[in-house]
Amino acid sequence: MKHISSRDNAVYKQLSRLAAGKREKGADGHVVQRVVLEGVHLCQAWLQHVGVPELALFDLQKLETQSELQALANVLPAGACLSCEPRLAAGLSQVGHGQGVYFLATTPTPTLPDHIDHNCLWLDHLQDPGNVGTLLRTAAAAGIQHAYLSAGCASAWSPKVLRSAQGAHFVMTIHEHMDLAALRKRLDVPLVATALHDAQSLYDVALPAECAWVFGNEGQGVDPALLAQADIRVFIPQAADVESLNVAVAAGVCLFEQRRVILHA
Repeated sequence: MKHISSRDNAVYKQLSRLAAGKREKGADGHVVQRVVLEGVHLCQAWLQHVGVPELALFDLQKLETQSELQALANVLPAGACLSCEPRLAAGLSQVGHGQGVYFLATTPTPTLPDHIDHNCLWLDHLQDPGNVGTLLRTAAAAGIQHAYLSAGCASAWSPKVLRSAQGAHFVMTIHEHMDLAALRKRLDVPLVATALHDAQSLYDVALPAECAWVFGNEGQGVDPALLAQADIRVFIPQAADVESLNVAVAAGVCLFEQRRVILHA
């Protein structure tokens, strides 16, 4: 296994840029969507659902003492593995105490379907990475396998979103930079939106087994033009004189109410 001992190493500098959320451009000038996955759980999930990464970097000190890291290294091609000094591994970490493993990977680029006839999540200009990651994780837990993110959303493959989603990326098909209003023409299931006005209680509506759930920006909610195209608008009853729920929490209530209804149908 080759060893990196200097911050000036070309591979380490590339990983450092990507770990900080910077993007790469190919020879044609277009963005190449490469990411650094940090931590045992995310790296195991990538191996299980996607395959071998372009390369794996291990904290040498932790690799020598931790069985989880040794198990990861043992299932990877020897040529894909690198080790580095602990101080260099710590410099890549986006958390207080990193686990000592990083994968370099290229994100999937799924083909947009001509007809959307499945249960799915639509995110409209959600800007907080923590919210986007939590929404993906919640949707995956509720059995939803497809997500469509509008332009203006936090990048689905950014480090903070990856940490918040905790592996949801690898059981979902995620489409980014979508024009949701235009995408409405491909939708063969009802569009369901949360709204504070001209809406029915979530618990009084006959929720469809398949639909597109759209959740909007943290401050402005769903874009009015898109909201006007919704087939069903719902609100979550809550105590009076209390601010509305965080969008990720509201989505959790809605998605699991739909799941409850389906399971008991």
